[in-house]
Amino acid sequence: MRYISTRGQSAPQSFCDILLGGLAPDGGLYLPERYPQISRAELDAWRTLSYAELAFAILSKFIDDIPAADLKAICDKTYTAEVYGYVRDGAKASDITPVHWLEPGKLGLLELSNGPTLAFKDMAMQLLGNLFEYVLDKRGEQINILGATSGDTGSAAEYAMRGKHGVRVFMLSPHGRMSAFQRAQMYSLQDDNIFNIAVRGMFDDAQDVVKAVSNDHAYKAKYKIGAVNSINWGRVAAQVVYYFKGYFAGTGSNDEKLDFVVPSGNFGNICAGHIARQMGLPVGRLILATNENDVLDEFFRTGVYRPRNTAETHATSSPSMDISKASNFERFVFDLVGRDGAKVRELWSKVDAGGAFDLSGSAEFAGIGQYGFTSGSSNHADRLATIRRADTDYATVVDTHTADGLKVALEQRDPTVTTLVLETAQPAKFEETIVEALGRKPARPAGLENIEALPQRVEVMDVDADAIKALIARVVDAG
Repeated sequence: MRYISTRGQSAPQSFCDILLGGLAPDGGLYLPERYPQISRAELDAWRTLSYAELAFAILSKFIDDIPAADLKAICDKTYTAEVYGYVRDGAKASDITPVHWLEPGKLGLLELSNGPTLAFKDMAMQLLGNLFEYVLDKRGEQINILGATSGDTGSAAEYAMRGKHGVRVFMLSPHGRMSAFQRAQMYSLQDDNIFNIAVRGMFDDAQDVVKAVSNDHAYKAKYKIGAVNSINWGRVAAQVVYYFKGYFAGTGSNDEKLDFVVPSGNFGNICAGHIARQMGLPVGRLILATNENDVLDEFFRTGVYRPRNTAETHATSSPSMDISKASNFERFVFDLVGRDGAKVRELWSKVDAGGAFDLSGSAEFAGIGQYGFTSGSSNHADRLATIRRADTDYATVVDTHTADGLKVALEQRDPTVTTLVLETAQPAKFEETIVEALGRKPARPAGLENIEALPQRVEVMDVDADAIKALIARVVDAG
């Protein structure tokens, strides 16, 4: 399997090469040359596999430059009850990604937050940490990971990479824009290979810095800069797995359709669903849910992709979705326009210049229905109402991002089709809003009761790519 850039000007690469590289040299994102097609016989055989077995079966379709025995060992090491076994509601998670039924057989939450940082990002990031360590050890190399987070990616990356040989992590986050719990999870880590940088801006500003550094090819090569954001294909490939697992848990046979509702800011999570559907998973609809930062909802309703600037990006009570430039959206648009790299370059030249593009009258947008997307949005009042409704009607406390998804699911679900909402995080990470909605604090897993009181280590900086490059250089050059 070879990987090509969405912008069509980079040579095809192997999986291990793009795992360490992040963005393609032409500024695009990597995708496989073709999506592997899954047969009915494979679907039938996969239905009863454990999560680790299913991960190996699916990832083997995308990774052919790691020996099968080694890849299986990595999957077995990653997807264990010990790693994904946080206690919730007094009981240990019975499965790595169990379905919590709100209405049995009709409406459920796909639990994705039983990992070490209580967020769905752990599902892919723990695998990525083990893949990085394996490839670096085989090559005798080191890597300096530069990432940006709106909340959960950062902690998931740091917990996955802490203590790994040959890896340093430099994680940018928006200063003062995450929940206190999210900040504490990241900034309290004292590992020598973890460096937190809070930038005076929004997530999009931090993400722009990451892209600027990645596009400085001489600097990137000299300082061995890699990526763990969802621009990294390895993250997306790992997330494809839980769509299959959720489908099998939510249906009785492979003749049924199932709708997934996905809270989305950067389009990475739902992009994995798009790829699963393209591979042949019998997904009915992929229902995208945004918060007040509704750039993606606007596109699927109108055909206009209009990223907002920092001043126009809202700070909300679902902060991990406070994103107005969805990096992974480029992967979907590449498929939408017939995998035409020149067309993607044309569209993103407008975006990269601070503008927008309009596909509303195009043949491509006219055919968007074949991809199964619909969308909706939510706001703070909706979030509070949905959290209360879930508590009252379903005896379930959901986090703010999952509430955005559940709100849209309740509006748009088809009563004849099972609907699964992809859970984003455990509610303990967003305590302030849960208290506002319910008048009580959500339960916390053992050991995290007083995480905000731990000593924190973070450097606050302006949004300045050159200054951040200088900081990384000082750390790396000092050994």
